[in-house]
Amino acid sequence: MTTPARRPGRRNQVLSREQILAAAIELLDGGGEGALTVRALSDRLSTGAGAIAYHVGKRDDLLDAATDVVVMAALSEAPAPARSTPAEEIRVAALALFDAITAHRWLATRLTLQIVRNPVGPVTVGVFERIGRQVQALGVPQERWFDAASTLVHYILGAVSQNARIEGDTSGIDGEVDREEYFGAASAEWQALAPDSYPFMHAVIAQIRDHDDREQFLTGIAVILDGLTRLR
Repeated sequence: MTTPARRPGRRNQVLSREQILAAAIELLDGGGEGALTVRALSDRLSTGAGAIAYHVGKRDDLLDAATDVVVMAALSEAPAPARSTPAEEIRVAALALFDAITAHRWLATRLTLQIVRNPVGPVTVGVFERIGRQVQALGVPQERWFDAASTLVHYILGAVSQNARIEGDTSGIDGEVDREEYFGAASAEWQALAPDSYPFMHAVIAQIRDHDDREQFLTGIAVILDGLTRLR
């Protein structure tokens, strides 16, 4: 009796959940959500779909778990300076999320979905706890804590999503367009508007061409924080 041949390329060592999620994040970073399939992940890890399902679950579970890993790592690796103010703490956390989504373009959509769909998940709880503690420390009245924290979280999600390629239906927007080319074309179109009818648009043409997304993001945080301090 002959022994059945071993399937070529099959991994011998036991995979961990961490290894599976690391490979999933690599696929997502390389090609977005469309690149992450159970088959592609199985091929990359030289394993079977059963091992992936055992450790993580189905594809949606993989996406959620990958989001958890990236977001929680970003927040944990972004400590605020010693003796920092609540406003500085909020800016550090906000920039951690901004930079994470800049590095992982698929993350904007998944982060928003996590917060909407899973209010008790680690991402939602982690983000709101990190921001909410500093809202409390700012002296915002307790009856306004949730509204204030939600305003900051909604701004962060909205702002970072504008700077990321959103997966799925983009309503005809080319998510791969070059940034400089995009803003150059926009400023040229604004220049063509009638100055008498659109004086503001003409006044900020140079700013749209030369603005820094990160600095613009922080300006929005500063505006919100200034408003929150007035609630005291």
